[in-house]
Amino acid sequence: MSLDRPALIAALRALLPADAVLEAEEARRPYECDGLSAYRQLPYVVALPHTVDEARAVLQLCHRHQIPVVARGAGTGLSGGALPHAEGVLLSLARLNRILRIDPVGLTATVEPGVRNLAISEAAAPHGLYYAPDPSSQIACTIGGNVAENSGGVHCLKYGLTVHNVCAMKLLTIEGELLELGSRALDAPGYDLMALAIGSEGMLGVAVEVTVRLLPVPERAQVVLAAFDDVGKAGSAVGEIIAAGIIPAGLEMMDGPAIQAAEDFVHAGYPTDAAAILLCEVDGTNQEVSEHIARIREVLEAAGATEVRSARDEAERALFWKGRKAAFPAVGRISPDYYCMDGTIPRRRLPEVLKRTAELSREYGLPVANVFHAGDGNLHPLILFDANKPGELARTEELGGRILELCVEVGGTITGEHGVGIEKIRQMCVQFRPEELNQFRAVKQAFDPLELLNPGKGVPTPRHCSEYRTLPHKHSHEHA
Repeated sequence: MSLDRPALIAALRALLPADAVLEAEEARRPYECDGLSAYRQLPYVVALPHTVDEARAVLQLCHRHQIPVVARGAGTGLSGGALPHAEGVLLSLARLNRILRIDPVGLTATVEPGVRNLAISEAAAPHGLYYAPDPSSQIACTIGGNVAENSGGVHCLKYGLTVHNVCAMKLLTIEGELLELGSRALDAPGYDLMALAIGSEGMLGVAVEVTVRLLPVPERAQVVLAAFDDVGKAGSAVGEIIAAGIIPAGLEMMDGPAIQAAEDFVHAGYPTDAAAILLCEVDGTNQEVSEHIARIREVLEAAGATEVRSARDEAERALFWKGRKAAFPAVGRISPDYYCMDGTIPRRRLPEVLKRTAELSREYGLPVANVFHAGDGNLHPLILFDANKPGELARTEELGGRILELCVEVGGTITGEHGVGIEKIRQMCVQFRPEELNQFRAVKQAFDPLELLNPGKGVPTPRHCSEYRTLPHKHSHEHA
């Protein structure tokens, strides 16, 4: 770094308004971690640009003096992807929060990265439209963060992840060059660089404008709640629903501990004596929904459900989903700490993986509550622990790593929507061969040769992988 801290702060103050540079420790402290609070690092300095030009100027300054930059949205991420760099600039995009355009004819919305996910649907509602991806943190998470992590949500089974719902974006490189990726048309010529940028965790560039697709609000949506006395039966029912030719808007599963925690917190009407519940929502025309609900009830009952009931009205439907979306904070009320994992597996392996996860939970002596997007096999095991107990965090991390490696073993991946960040660096060495990791590094080099954007995240170094493969506690199965 060619600038010491006072010189860097002075240079930033020359570029930004007086309130846009935070240097005092108490002002920087709120940015020391994201939603994965197990890892903390106080930022060197925080910059809060108000405009794209100000963000560009910060990046150009950092590139010129080879200063690391970590972009941050609302800080709701769960993989340490927005963990600050000890000697870098934390670039907060929270003030780039304007909805630039709602196009009800073209069915798009163009927004800045600091716009909250839910705010898009709220702005589109007067036109009878909404934005489909709905992460559990949608009330707070920003579209820039959704793009960085390729976020999903409870309705991603039918409507896809962020990458399936963004048609264009503007990206600033570390040199301050503004790239326009994608198109508001159905397709764009050339390489699909937009899909490459979505989910890249701020390692290739900084999104400063995003155009998303809007959908008409369905004529009707209805959710069915099914209770099971066995987690394996619930897992098998997921595959049976899809095999029946029905693609639900959402298909979510919670096990006993998660049900109890959510019910105590939200009072959603969940059966607390159930070993697992499925929430299955279908939407579309009134006739289509009625036909699908009837068929789904048949499938669930045949799969061994002990109780099947439909939401009586829109209020109860919203309450069912409120309980599911509040599951993470609900679990936080029953344990001093929890560690949220994010692996994805083939649907047909759900019963097996849930059984083996329970075995690992007993082996490590750490309770695990399961909440996940069952329809697309995206698991969110929540490991309950107490960070104040010596060694318990390390044991929790090891258990989490083994769960992720189990996902790889059965043909899945180590992340569905939370990203790699710093949390899953080791498991990248398990899922991918050295040749594949070299390709990831080559892409990073093409966009960011000096490796200044979010360094140390996402892609491990060869040395990192070599060291991990020799650890005595490693239980991984190499990627074939």
